[in-house]
Amino acid sequence: MSIHKDVKKVTTHTLQKMKLHGEKISMLTAYDYSFAKIFDASGIDVILVGDSAGNVIAGYETTVPVTLDQMIYHAQSVVRGINRCLVVVDMPFGTYQSNSDIALASAIRIMKETGAHAIKLEGGEEVLDSIKKIVSAGIPVMGHLGLTPQSIYKFGTYTVRAKEEQEAEKLKKDIQLLEEVGCFAVVLEKIPATLAAEVTKSVNIPTIGIGAGAACDGQVLVMHDMLGITTEFKPRFLRQYANLGEQINNAVKKYIEDIKKKDFPNESESY
Repeated sequence: MSIHKDVKKVTTHTLQKMKLHGEKISMLTAYDYSFAKIFDASGIDVILVGDSAGNVIAGYETTVPVTLDQMIYHAQSVVRGINRCLVVVDMPFGTYQSNSDIALASAIRIMKETGAHAIKLEGGEEVLDSIKKIVSAGIPVMGHLGLTPQSIYKFGTYTVRAKEEQEAEKLKKDIQLLEEVGCFAVVLEKIPATLAAEVTKSVNIPTIGIGAGAACDGQVLVMHDMLGITTEFKPRFLRQYANLGEQINNAVKKYIEDIKKKDFPNESESY
């Protein structure tokens, strides 16, 4: 029996069942209606409306400048394109770190204005108050540990996290805390595969890996990386499934060429 194939609508409960049965969870980012529609029809389990929109859509160097209004806009567009998958929305930098009341207000706005199913936020012990408040309001929360891109200025680098024992111990403690306060799943980004395997076994909630090895309960990639639209980003964890950057480039060149040589539009393409 494939849980993934049997469900008409993926929920947080579905992901829990998938972990229990050892069935892997598939997750991809999307930021607009058209791609969301394609991914959903392809059978993806979860779409993450990532604050990676800051990088791949807006061209920012980091995810830090992304605003709540921008995340809401992208999430609204994605939700209109889906029928089956679970939609999770990143809470952007500054909307939950400092104050749990602001965190709750931000999460409520996302849920009310987008129709998405859950939110995701980065961090462990330091953001527990915010998570507690959001969960107690009935909003599902996905956690995010390891490399947390919103804290890039603190780390100063996008290198692998939790290689040192102290940081690994903190991550082990943090994932336990996230489960205790009610997170339904946790993203593990760029941590050693052995550590990811250990913490995945230590909790009852699913882990979704990105650069965290094969033992996680699921995997996530940024769509632009996976489809070969962004060409300059080639981390070790990325498997590129298409080369759309090159295909689009060739298509545009051909389009230009056909216009220049007066081949487009032809008679059958005119009224």
